[in-house]
Amino acid sequence: MHYWLMKSEPDELSIETLSEHGRARWDGVRNYQARNYLRSMEQGDLFLFYHSSCALPGVAGIARIATSAYPDPAAIDPHSPYHDSKATALANPWSAVDVEFVERFPQVVPLARLKEESALGEMPLLKKGNRLSVMPVSAGQWQRIIELATGRSGC
Repeated sequence: MHYWLMKSEPDELSIETLSEHGRARWDGVRNYQARNYLRSMEQGDLFLFYHSSCALPGVAGIARIATSAYPDPAAIDPHSPYHDSKATALANPWSAVDVEFVERFPQVVPLARLKEESALGEMPLLKKGNRLSVMPVSAGQWQRIIELATGRSGC
C-alpha cells in the first residue's frame, strides 16, 4: 500500500462532506505530475485529506482510494469548471479516482504545526514552491501525522 496527501478546498469537497456521502469522485486535477500520481494509485491506498485555500489549511482526516484512475469526465463536460476544451471522449489527458471516507480527525493538523516537525522536513507539501494537489507521503511521514492528529501510532 502507498500513502498520499490530496488537497481540496473545503467549499469544493471537505472531509465533512465526504463523511456524509461516504464516497466521491476526485476530479479536476490539471497538473501533469499530480495526474501521474493519481494514475499510480491503487485501490485501497490511503491518503491524508488536506483542506487548502481556507482559514485553517491542514490535514483534516483520512480517506481511501476506491477505484483506480479513469478518464476525468469533468474534462469533457462543458458545464464543469474543470472543462478542458482540448479534451475529448477519445483523447482525454486527465484522470480522476473515486475516494471513500475513512476518518475525520478531532481537529485539523494545521500547516504551521506540520512545518514544526523535523520528521516531516522532506515532505513535498512543505517544500518551498510546491503547489501540487496530489503527492506521495512516506510511511514515516504518514505515521508522524497520524500521531499528531490522533495520538495513536500511524501503522
